[in-house]
Amino acid sequence: MELTQLEYFMTVARLEHMTMASKALGITQPALSHAIAKLENEIGAPLFERNGRNVKLNRNGAMFSTWVGKALQNIENGVKEIEEWSNPDTGVITLSYLNILGVDLIPHLVRSYQLDYPKVRFELTQGNLGDIDEHLEQGLSDLMITSKESTLDNHKWVVMQNIPLFIVVSSQHHLANRPALSLAELSGEPFIGLKNNCGLKATIMSRFQHTGFVLDSAYEAEDLITVAGFIKSNLGVSVLPKTMGLMLDELVWIPITDEGWYWEIGLKWREDRHISPTAKRFIAYIENEQQRLD
Repeated sequence: MELTQLEYFMTVARLEHMTMASKALGITQPALSHAIAKLENEIGAPLFERNGRNVKLNRNGAMFSTWVGKALQNIENGVKEIEEWSNPDTGVITLSYLNILGVDLIPHLVRSYQLDYPKVRFELTQGNLGDIDEHLEQGLSDLMITSKESTLDNHKWVVMQNIPLFIVVSSQHHLANRPALSLAELSGEPFIGLKNNCGLKATIMSRFQHTGFVLDSAYEAEDLITVAGFIKSNLGVSVLPKTMGLMLDELVWIPITDEGWYWEIGLKWREDRHISPTAKRFIAYIENEQQRLD
């Protein structure tokens, strides 16, 4: 059974005349008659009462037309929804991002973009690195904002921010009054680390590899706010980005004297997958913003 057969059937049912229906459809009357006969044969029952070229739905046809009408309407609605989804002026951007970025970066970005494109909608998913990576790989998100270290060979990458990293200690810690520190000066200090599902861990570990500093790991937390809480209780020190959501009372943020201590955040997507026009415009927006800042 083909979609064109159903469209032909509904046109004949509406006009109740084979010649008029064939003209409306732009096909010959014999071709239309053949298509209707083929449909009836597939269904296994006649659908029309025939009187020459005049036809009228019989009981079977009336029942069938109700379902065909709903099916065609659903198909039309589906096509319209895809068109609206893909239209860069009215479409939907499916974006996943790290939890900590939902405090400041993501709300600001969504607001700024919708000032230029007010009819565009965002479908947002936040989570730890493992969750949102899986979301992207399964095609549930077109785009992802995360750490550069999470990118793979089949990913495209646009830098959005280079966030400075700080050594963070409790206000009660013996290093709290230092104006700046090198990582070497943390040797022997209990370090509050991160588990693998946190997007910042790969950044920190890659930086440590070039310092010769060996972590004296005390605890590993699931997320950054937990790290900040442990530091506040003077259970250890850590390295964190100075972002909203982490700036708790009684924390001291000490600049790092070693070079290269920043967290690169950016937009990534799968280059081997179809990207909708809506998502492409958003990517171009991010690229233009980055060029403007540079």
